[in-house]
Amino acid sequence: MMESVLSSIFFFIIAIGVLITVHEFGHFWVARKAGVKVIRFSVGFGKPLFSWRRANDETEYVIAMLPLGGYVQMLDEREGNVAPEELDRAFNRQSLASRTAIVAAGPIFNFILAIAIYWLILMMGVSGVKPIVGDINEASIASVGGFQRGDVITHVGDTKTVTWGTAAMALLDHSLDDELLEVRVLEDGVVSKTRQLDFSTPGLELERKNLLENIGINIMRPQIPARIGEVTLGGAADKAGIMSGDLLLTVDGELVGDWEKWVHIVRKNAENSLQVELERDGSVMVVDLRPARLATKEGEIGRIGATVEYPKELFEQFNVVERYPFFAAFNAAVVKTWDMSLLTLRMLGNMVVGNVSVDNLSGPISIAQYAGSSAGMGFVAFAGFLALISISLGVLNLLPIPMLDGGHLFYYLIEWIKGSAVSEETQMMGQRVGIALLALVMMVAFYNDIDRLVG
Repeated sequence: MMESVLSSIFFFIIAIGVLITVHEFGHFWVARKAGVKVIRFSVGFGKPLFSWRRANDETEYVIAMLPLGGYVQMLDEREGNVAPEELDRAFNRQSLASRTAIVAAGPIFNFILAIAIYWLILMMGVSGVKPIVGDINEASIASVGGFQRGDVITHVGDTKTVTWGTAAMALLDHSLDDELLEVRVLEDGVVSKTRQLDFSTPGLELERKNLLENIGINIMRPQIPARIGEVTLGGAADKAGIMSGDLLLTVDGELVGDWEKWVHIVRKNAENSLQVELERDGSVMVVDLRPARLATKEGEIGRIGATVEYPKELFEQFNVVERYPFFAAFNAAVVKTWDMSLLTLRMLGNMVVGNVSVDNLSGPISIAQYAGSSAGMGFVAFAGFLALISISLGVLNLLPIPMLDGGHLFYYLIEWIKGSAVSEETQMMGQRVGIALLALVMMVAFYNDIDRLVG
């Protein structure tokens, strides 16, 4: 448990550090190109842990104690006296176009990072599960729309769906519209058919955190034979004489059937003696097994110290790799970043008007958990997580909320329309409103995090 927590914290710091550095570098790089003097480039807030200056470089580079943010401090008459010979290098003396470019560069660099990550992983290949439909819940909109067990989803609207991940995101996007959605599938894996999901159905209430089940679609789960893979030395299975490759047949005379049922039997029989019939090298034998007791957040369960052996044909049937050549991968990365940006913005908008529950907001605790779990799944999964959070950071910073980049850009829009800058009094009042809004959002996000942990 402690190792998992430390892993989540470590990869959370890595992820936030990368995203903040890229965001602030956007401001820094464009400011330099515009001729603005940059006094400090800080990743993190508070007391500096490390600071340095490069030769012939007037900027101080800092890594500070609190990693939840960063800033680029530029020469500005509003923050102190500026020498007459450096007035032309002050941020506040720049043209409206230059100030707009400097402020917008942070979020834009977050989107560029997302595109670069998606480009890389789409060239490497992203493994996923084929979007094969399992059981359909009765009286659901999927049932009414004609969905059948075994349907392979090929398109949700105009979106091509290679994996369940792509299909789920496309369904989430369309669920925000009260409209009839057409979904193209392969029936029996061959015949192209059109199914429908009517999101305008009267009385329909959608829970986005479990959208698939909510609309009546279950993911096809393969039946995995109860064949032993690796056996932990000294574990209950090892002590009982169970070996890798053994096929489990019965437990106390009851047919095992598949691995899922076997796991269910083991979990509910902690420290109970079980008589297990198994097949090994064509011969049937019986062993006595006593699962060990393991304490978990869900309570005490049985554990034997053995993994499942996955049949190769199951991987071929259910696994798919989404991969593109160089230029096609770039186009797909741009489209994916655009789609995810719009989806994030639409989700936020629907939260504001009450169409989507604020329970979907995640705070630092949940993000840290996602960082740790994605890192545990490998480079591609962690890189995809980084891209998604980078898009969220870019979208959030473009919202017209004072204290955020979008708030400054909104002031510049007003300045462009009226021909003069927004007064300092108005900006100060906006800052207070912005702080209050951000504090409220953070409180809700932290509450959701704690509620998920407790739940």
